[in-house]
Amino acid sequence: MKPVAYVRPRNLAEAAAAHGGRPEARYLGGGTNLVDLMRLGVERPDLLVDITRLPLDAIEEQPDGSVRVGATVRNSDLATHPALRDRYPVLPQALLSGASGQLRNMATTAGNLLQRTRCGYFQDLSRPCNKRVPGSGCGAIEGVNREHAVFGHSSLCVATHPSDLAVALAALDALVELEGPGGTRAVPVTEFYRLPQDRPEVDTVMRPGEIVTGVVVPSAPEGSVSRYRKARDRAGHTFALASVAALVHLERGVVGEVALAFGGLAHRPWRARRTEAALLGTAPTAETIERAVDAELADAVPLRHNAYKVELARGLAREVLESLIEVRHPA
Repeated sequence: MKPVAYVRPRNLAEAAAAHGGRPEARYLGGGTNLVDLMRLGVERPDLLVDITRLPLDAIEEQPDGSVRVGATVRNSDLATHPALRDRYPVLPQALLSGASGQLRNMATTAGNLLQRTRCGYFQDLSRPCNKRVPGSGCGAIEGVNREHAVFGHSSLCVATHPSDLAVALAALDALVELEGPGGTRAVPVTEFYRLPQDRPEVDTVMRPGEIVTGVVVPSAPEGSVSRYRKARDRAGHTFALASVAALVHLERGVVGEVALAFGGLAHRPWRARRTEAALLGTAPTAETIERAVDAELADAVPLRHNAYKVELARGLAREVLESLIEVRHPA
């Protein structure tokens, strides 16, 4: 049995010093993913730095209309916060679709964003996985890849990111706040996650010793509407085969602002920039929306077992956008 040291720091400085950027040190929040991976033997830390007692659990409305969510805010508190529920319905919809009540009571905002892939090859120590053991191969590429990526994958990894919350935050142009030896910085959620390329073991752009301190959700245009929709194998709390988060703001029937992000299709939330560009400034019809969604999905590269994901994502995106824009179909 590998010994594991445990530290409960009193402040961020102590937390950073204890972690020290060590490769086998881990920050511990709710533990709903990390502890599972430790039980499987996928994660084998030599130090756990417990950050649950640090003052990172506040949801604060800012003077500019944005909302700052602390790193250790529980998913259940985030999903039920009045300001977030009213301004950004896409956030509670995503969270409530993502886990059971018991898990939401434990899971934290930062932990949700930093959870590892649920790829079966990653979680099974008897299978090859470049994300778990660099250079060992990717069993999913020639194996069972029904749940895997259709965008942004590489010859070394075809895994997807499992977070529902991250997809909603990507559609809202949220920022991830980081603090570390180099000071503080904020990274857009859309740039926080790496595509696998030639280093699939590196999930994010976090630097050694950095810690997520919070997430900032910018002010949404007054009158904007948003929604999250998720498709999964069963109605329980399972991970997305495909999901869509969208925000739309109409000005006299014309799209003044639109954001669309896909989940379950890539190594990170996939922002559909081509769809957005095709819709911006239009008075959209069902046909306009269909063409706009197809403009993004045309670049998908399905694997042997997951071509269905493209059609699934197409249907979800069209349904969500049409519902937000209130498109009327011919009788």
